[in-house]
Amino acid sequence: MSVLGPDGLVGAGVLINDSFVLTGAHVVNSALGRDRFEMKPPALDAVVSLRMPHVDSKRALSARVDAKMWRPPRASQDLGNGPVAAGQRQYFGDLAVLRLTEPVPDGAESAAFLPEREGYEVTALWASGNALTTLRALPRAVAAPWIALDVIAGSVFEGYSGGPLWDRAREAVVGLVIAAHVPTPGGAGSPTAPAALYGIGLSTIEAELPELPPLAVPTTGQGGQQLLSVLEQLLPGGDSLRKCEARLSAKLRRESAGQAADSYRLLSLAAGTRRGVPELVDVVRECMADSGPAGSPDGNPLWGQLLCAARVVSPGEMLTVAQRRDLVGLLVRCGVGGTEPDGLLRAVLPYADERPSVSGLVDATDLLEGYDQPNGRLVPPLLQAVVRIALAESAVGNPVAKDLVAWVDRVSVRLGIPTAAVEQFRQDARPAPPADDGVVGVPRIQVELLPLVPGHRFTYQIWVWNGEGRHEVVLVQDSEVSSEQVVAGIRAALRTEVHEHTEQAQVEFFLAPAWLRLEVDTWQLPGDEEESGFFLGITRRVVLRSSGRARESYAGWKRRTAALRSSFQPVVLDHRSTNPLVAQAQLEATPDAGIVIMCCEQQHQSRILLQCLQAGVHTVLWHRQDHDQETVKRLLDLLEGVSHADIPETVRLERARALADPECLTHHGRRLSLLYDGPDYRPPPLAPDSWALTQP
Repeated sequence: MSVLGPDGLVGAGVLINDSFVLTGAHVVNSALGRDRFEMKPPALDAVVSLRMPHVDSKRALSARVDAKMWRPPRASQDLGNGPVAAGQRQYFGDLAVLRLTEPVPDGAESAAFLPEREGYEVTALWASGNALTTLRALPRAVAAPWIALDVIAGSVFEGYSGGPLWDRAREAVVGLVIAAHVPTPGGAGSPTAPAALYGIGLSTIEAELPELPPLAVPTTGQGGQQLLSVLEQLLPGGDSLRKCEARLSAKLRRESAGQAADSYRLLSLAAGTRRGVPELVDVVRECMADSGPAGSPDGNPLWGQLLCAARVVSPGEMLTVAQRRDLVGLLVRCGVGGTEPDGLLRAVLPYADERPSVSGLVDATDLLEGYDQPNGRLVPPLLQAVVRIALAESAVGNPVAKDLVAWVDRVSVRLGIPTAAVEQFRQDARPAPPADDGVVGVPRIQVELLPLVPGHRFTYQIWVWNGEGRHEVVLVQDSEVSSEQVVAGIRAALRTEVHEHTEQAQVEFFLAPAWLRLEVDTWQLPGDEEESGFFLGITRRVVLRSSGRARESYAGWKRRTAALRSSFQPVVLDHRSTNPLVAQAQLEATPDAGIVIMCCEQQHQSRILLQCLQAGVHTVLWHRQDHDQETVKRLLDLLEGVSHADIPETVRLERARALADPECLTHHGRRLSLLYDGPDYRPPPLAPDSWALTQP
């Protein structure tokens, strides 16, 4: 659609429904003969002339600016009314919506919109009637507020502003052209350098224009039949169907079909409108709730099927228009909590193969909305992110945190997520209180070790955790290697990821319960003439952790860990505890004890270790060979007066003392082993799905 000024064409626009045209604010200013960067809305009686050259080239249409949707060009995110200062660039705003004063010509169709994609070619359409009406461009960076595109075919002329960026592969508009840059020969840019376009993507358009009517999207057949099947079962009567159709039409600002409403009408309305499917889910839930407790979606298996089918039909959309706008309005008031968008993505998607670059919290949450929750986890990545943002803002006293909490609680109900699951995730995402010794930020090398029978060859993965938000895989070994090669991988990670000069670094081995008796703390890498050897047990604190925590043990695990500072007295499981009932009774009789001294024969150690894990015990100290009462006394004396956080270092020193006296072959440090298995800092694949559990 062309926008006409006093002297002819000044730009273009996009028809978004029978009443509204979306274009650039500077295009409207030019059409009305005003300065292109004028901030004030045009007069209410100011008329803009439009033409649709590909539908009816001779007919002129008239329209007026909708003052509520006037966003002039500006140099900052603030919507202030001041003019753009000299020397500043306008990278915000520049949007306007025109309300038509007459019907559109026959054959005119509303544009379908989809979110933009980085790295995918688009076509800029010039609706002037000129022989050269298109050019091809490739997005260089998709990030709020504007998209930068390199022109790869065609020439840039005046008249593209306000026109659509068309994704031919998906047959949808992904943004508006808003500005261009043409290199000046002899200037700073090369004469042969490609011109650049600037566009405004869909996410920014929706954020800037909260009053914009829901936009059309290309319809798709995938998942449609599944959704129809569930709708026909949930809404079996004509009255319920008509009620839902009327509500959905009102929400989407479409005309209701009245008595002609049916399931197909519901589906076509929802699937053909931006965020229409989440609106449909919301409407169905309301209609079910209206019928009383018997029709409540809670506990209804069909409700779960509806949510699954909705994600198939509309995989990138989870929120309704109002919910998304509410979230955007809250996020623009965030930032004092220091949440970095990239760090947020790493925390929520730690093992995504590729994380696109994002420019802000609004951009990050828009990306996360397209991700489903991982298997077994009830809280989807989007809500996880908002919970984390709310916690960060609350920590610095930002009052918007309370609104973010309320937003999560409201949205989770509509998505069918148990309130207990959300609250559990919120508690687990809360930053851990500082340890008594102040070493919360101690870096950790974490090794998931997969032994191969009989336990002399291994595959493994290595994570690094540094206390500053980083927790990621740094090394994967899929082929079988010896223990020396495992140690070589650990040493390499220490040097390259946490820098080996950091003396506090701790090495944690995650093992299945059956392998917890492996003597990993005795593994070493022999040195050569230029370099001394590397002995894990004395070079670094080495502890064992379990990769097989059961959901049933989580409540006890959390309770015992929380009580470590106030209830330090260890529980002793000796030869009398080889009877499983005795061991179970001793552990249940001390529900807050997080430390166990195990002193029994080797053939019983694996089973008692498993019982400790099932009871949620945090720390188990034992000798692999000795199991008499003297050993019990030595281990109790070893822990006397030692704070819990210092236990790994205490054990490391005992191992070093044993090796320092090679003639004493009976020093208990030689075969001392430590399971140190707190719930904090566990790699996500090994962590219990705490937010999927109900409260203990």
